[in-house]
Formats: sequence, C-alpha cells, structure tokens
Amino acid sequence: MIPDQFLQELKYRSDIEQIIGSYVNLRRRGRTLSGLCPFHSEKSPSFTVYPENQSFYCFGCGAGGDVISFIRRIENLDYMESIRFLAQRAGMQVPEEAGDDRSARLRKRILELNRDAARYFHRNLMSEAGRPGRAYLIGRGLTKATITHFGIGYASEGWNGLTDAMKKLGYTKEELLAAHLANEGQRGGYYDIFRNRAIFPIIDLRGNVIAFGGRNLGEKGPKYLNSSDTPVFKKSRNLFALNFAKGSDRKELILCEGYMDVVSMHQAGFTNAVATLGTALTEEQSRLIAQYTGEVVLSYDSDAPGQAATRRATGLLEAAGVKIRVLSIPDAKDPDEFIKKFGAERFAQLIEGSSSATDFAINKLRQENDVTTAEGKVSFLKQFAALMAGLPSPIEREVYLSKVCRELEVDKAAMAGQIAREQKRRDYRDRKKEERDLIAPPIREDSGKDREDELLLRQHPREMKAAERLLRYLLEHRQEDGAIRLPRPGRSAAGPAAGGVLPKRERPDDVPGAIAAGAFRAGAGYQRLGRESLPTGGGPAGQMAAAGRPAGDR
Repeated sequence: MIPDQFLQELKYRSDIEQIIGSYVNLRRRGRTLSGLCPFHSEKSPSFTVYPENQSFYCFGCGAGGDVISFIRRIENLDYMESIRFLAQRAGMQVPEEAGDDRSARLRKRILELNRDAARYFHRNLMSEAGRPGRAYLIGRGLTKATITHFGIGYASEGWNGLTDAMKKLGYTKEELLAAHLANEGQRGGYYDIFRNRAIFPIIDLRGNVIAFGGRNLGEKGPKYLNSSDTPVFKKSRNLFALNFAKGSDRKELILCEGYMDVVSMHQAGFTNAVATLGTALTEEQSRLIAQYTGEVVLSYDSDAPGQAATRRATGLLEAAGVKIRVLSIPDAKDPDEFIKKFGAERFAQLIEGSSSATDFAINKLRQENDVTTAEGKVSFLKQFAALMAGLPSPIEREVYLSKVCRELEVDKAAMAGQIAREQKRRDYRDRKKEERDLIAPPIREDSGKDREDELLLRQHPREMKAAERLLRYLLEHRQEDGAIRLPRPGRSAAGPAAGGVLPKRERPDDVPGAIAAGAFRAGAGYQRLGRESLPTGGGPAGQMAAAGRPAGDR
C-alpha cells in the first residue's frame, strides 16, 4: 500500500487546475472552471473543475474524481501507473513497497516484452533472414535512416521465431499471450501471430512500445494485421507516429489512413503526419488530436472507402472542436504514391490548397446530384440546406448560401427559409437528446447505479434538473477528506440542506445518482407525486422512499 502521507503530498504538488488545463481548455466561472469534457463528445461545456477541493466532475457523462482519477482516464493508465506518472511530473520518488501490484507488474512486463520484441524484429530485418522485408521496404522508397528512425522490422515466415527468442529472454507463455504476440495452439502450445510481415512498432507519447502493426508480404492472410487490445494498448485511444508528430514545427496534424503513408510523409519532411491503427477514427482519437492541435488536414485515400472515412472523421473532429481541411489527391490513390510521382514540393502545394470541410461536403453533394436537371437540383438544395443548418457560424453560412444561390440561380430568401426549417428540426432533435442525456446519461459498467433510481430519473426530467442544481452545490462543498460539509442555516429543514456531513465515498463519481435521487424525493417531485407512488424496493431508492428522507439525511 502507498502511504497516505505520500498520496497527500503528491496531490498537493499536482494542482488539478494545472494538470487538467494541460489537456482541456478551461474557462473560469467564479470559483470553478469549465470546459468541453475530454471523455465524451459535446458541444456545450459540462465538464467542471473545483480547485478548492481539487476535484472534477462531468455532468454529461458522469466522470469525476481527483487528479489521480483524471490521469487514469485521460492517459489510459492503471492506478499505480497514474501515481508514477504524476510523481515523475512532480519530481517525487514512489515508495518501493508500493510497486507490488499484480496488474502493474503485468503491464510492466508487457512493455518490456514489446521493447525486446521490437528489437528482435528490427535485428531480423537487418539480417540475412530479413531480405524479403528489406526488398519490400526499399521497393517502397524507404531509406535505411527512415527504417531505423521508425524501428521498422521483419517477422519471418516461421511459426516460432519470436516466441523462441523471447522464451530465451525469460518471458513466459502467459506474457506472450497477454501481449498479443502469440496465439495458443489446439494442443496447448503457442506460435507467433506475426509471420512474413513488415513490422511497424506503435510507440506511445512516453516512448513505450505498446503494440505492433504488420504489413503482409505474402499471398495468405489479411493485408494488415494489428495488435489486439492489451493491458497496455487500446487501439481506439492511440495514433501511429504521434510520438514524433507532437514535436513537429508545423501547427497542424496530417491524418492519414496507413502506416506507409505516414512513414513516406515523414521521410519527405512532413513530420506532422499520423494515422489511425487499423480502424476508422474514433471519438477518443479525435479528443486526443484536439489536445495537440486545433487544425487537421485529412489525407485519406481517394477511393470510395477513403471518402467515406473522410466524412466520418469530419464529424468527429468538428465535435472535438478541431478545424478541418480536406486534401484532394489528383492522379494518385494515396499520399505515398503522389509523393513518389510528383515529389514533396508538389505535395506541399496540395496541402496549402486543401479545402475546408464544408467545401469538401458541398463538392461531394454536387458529384452525387446532377444539378443540370430539375430533380437533381432540388435534391442537391435539400441536402445543402441540411448541411448549412449544421454550420455554427452565421457568417460562414451566409457566404456559402450566397455563393450557391448565385451559381444555381435560386432565390436566396427561399433557401434561407428552408435552412431555417432545417435548423428548427435540428434544434428540436438536439434539445430532446440533451434532455434524454440529462435524465438518463449512459450508464458506465462500473457505476453500480440502482435500477429503481435510474427509472425514477428517466420519468421525471424537471425534478432531475432541480437535483442537478443541488448536486452542483454539494460538489462545491466537498472537502479534501471526501465528506460534503454544508452550511447550517438558521432554521432546520429536512434533507442535506439542514446541515451536517454527507458520508465519504471512495468513488466520487458514484455520488451523483444517490444525491440526485435523494434530492428528488426531498423536493417538489416527492411532494407532488406522493410517497405512495415511489418504489419501495430493497435498494437505495426503495430504502430512501420508505424512510421519506434523502440520502444525506440517513
């Protein structure tokens, strides 16, 4: 166990405002700070930081806790790793006895295994056995310096090359399976997952090798094979080459589809290129990008799947508050091919001339609708109106509206009316969604929320809003020891407002459900519905209803 004195000193040196402010753009609102939540997509801030008691809470997704909880979530670390992360930042030494944690030891072993595996793959590439891998990489135009810079390696065709080498270094079968470097055979044995592939190590922002991507050099198997999620790797939360791109002099990031695109672009001088890890862009990756830049150039393939991926990425990045430009690549299927054909200077010109996400979307609508016919023009204008209704900037909307109406000879007032109707529909849908999220936000697997409470909160939105206001008040009065101390008014009243201390909870993000339900029962909703209409089961909801008292007054 970690001494409590060490934890208190660590939290004292790790000011939550500074720590969270390095990940989230915070704005002060009186005694608190607010910003867009880094753990879910939202357009209006629901993420609140409370400097006085060094805690945070999101009213949108329910994430909350102290500075250690925040680092665990944002960096995808376990408890011990988050403490080491903060201790290193604060210049403190973690007590030796604190390191005896099974999951932390496994993560440490997997990171060591990945590092040794990366070295094995790279040595193998440079050996006689790596001739097929070298032929492929040199054929793709990569230099030895680039191969070394990215640590690219080669997995031979054999079934046990890596596993035998790692076994000699002392790694066990269980560790190889946990790192997703080996699969288990039907007879209890195990064999290499990566065979006859060029290997691209995936490195996190702290320099750890956390996973691998393999490009097939033969005829059998998928073209690309990527590590599955492991205790040290979540593919939806990481980006290839971000460890290099974050130090680039260029202000924007270039988002590509594949490893080879990124490697070729870095070799050509575009060191701000990154790629997803075998999946479409995710919300987590979008928020990660937003932590490092406010602008992204989308450089996906020009085929149909690439264009579909561009449209999806546009929506996710806009939701994360990132400005988007879309790269059109003529006479080539991807950035790698274009650079080989026309050179880095021409590619730089493409980036400079890249269009905004709105221009890209309008051009795609034109391609999908024949505006030379009446039917095609009507279809285009309806879709264009829906697109304009989603633009947050009235100035941007006015510019595009004037341009399209002039080009298609359409009455501007009629189009403005159509856009206004689309906005009303969109606002109605957004408002209903916000109400649903407020009434019943997504339940996390570890929330443990009582089902009766959940049903109650879904059925009575107005009372829930009142409960939310009370919840904000209570969180502002949460003390360092975890208890909630409330000022005692002149007259006594039932419930938390009567003064006293709400019991300490080990998980601050479990507080909202109980308090909100208790506040509902103590307030107008309880009086209006009558005690007989409330559930009286054995859980927290039923117990509180039967007692006629809120959670904090028991």
